[in-house]
Amino acid sequence: MNVLMVTNEFPPSIGGVQTHVHELSKALVRLGHQVFVVTRLRDSSLPELENLDGIDVYRFKFPDNHLIYDWQLRRRLHDLIKDHSINIVHIHGMRPLAAAKKISVPVVFTNHTSSFLKRSQQGDKVRRKMLNQLEAASLILAVSQILVEQTKACDYQGPVKFISNGVDTHRFSPGSSGLRQKLKIPEQAFVVVMAGRLHAVKGVTYLAKAISTIEHSDLHLVVAGDGSERGEFEAIIRSSPCADRVHMLGAVANAEMPEIYRAADAAILPSLMEATSIAGLEAMSCGLPVIATRVGGLPVIISNGVNGLLVEPESSEALAAAIKALLTDRILTERMGAKSRKRAIEEFSWDKIAQQITDDYLTL
Repeated sequence: MNVLMVTNEFPPSIGGVQTHVHELSKALVRLGHQVFVVTRLRDSSLPELENLDGIDVYRFKFPDNHLIYDWQLRRRLHDLIKDHSINIVHIHGMRPLAAAKKISVPVVFTNHTSSFLKRSQQGDKVRRKMLNQLEAASLILAVSQILVEQTKACDYQGPVKFISNGVDTHRFSPGSSGLRQKLKIPEQAFVVVMAGRLHAVKGVTYLAKAISTIEHSDLHLVVAGDGSERGEFEAIIRSSPCADRVHMLGAVANAEMPEIYRAADAAILPSLMEATSIAGLEAMSCGLPVIATRVGGLPVIISNGVNGLLVEPESSEALAAAIKALLTDRILTERMGAKSRKRAIEEFSWDKIAQQITDDYLTL
């Protein structure tokens, strides 16, 4: 099968959608499919055409003007469908959907993000506009159950299915790491890692307040990410007794994340909205228990008391209590971590997810 992925976001830029498209494409290639990617050329130093991990990646300079963007992308899709005998066009993100209306092959759309939830709650007029975009798709996949429900709430009449994010269980695996030595973190320390964008929707200020209340010299927090809330996060930390035990790494390429998880004892996701978190799955695959809020798709991957702890969102107190529960019981932490690794392999490997999506392609 020849599959054309369409996304505005693709590596080397960093983010969940980028990781999803790249990893799914690689897994489809391993299954024997030919995969092409169309994306925006945001960095002129990148090649306009390259073969990356067996994927033919086309980068085009699309304008910001919506009408011209749609017209140019539609032309590109038409040419690529014809030149490469494309069987399926798979779109990621709402923006490219308008360009895919009335093309000659079935269109699959994956609904990824919390921004869709925000838009869908802005009234009937906005939902009608969203429906007009969604109708380009023959099938919609959504990475959390709430996204499935909100897609249907827009009155989309086609099939809508939940499909989890996945993880490369070979690359993300337990192992050694030099990060503790690099950051001068003692070997006996208890290290919690938070990986993700530092935006309000990720609940990062609640995490900062939670860490600030835990006066335990063994506790260290490693933050891999950047964003609009970084200043406020750091301001809270600076005024707390744990300031010298919080390590801000900034934005980190996905290729570097296994070493970060391997240096940790647990991961934390304090999100206010979340799909089936790729960061959570990567931490699980590296053998870490995950502390997470009970929102979106997080309860799909984390079973409370089994491979992590679920807490209510917007509660620094609940986050602090969960951290202390693992900090003071290393045996429990290790047992939960082992179950995380087992569950990642059995349920969430990208190869399994890619096979499920291939089966969905074949229904169209």
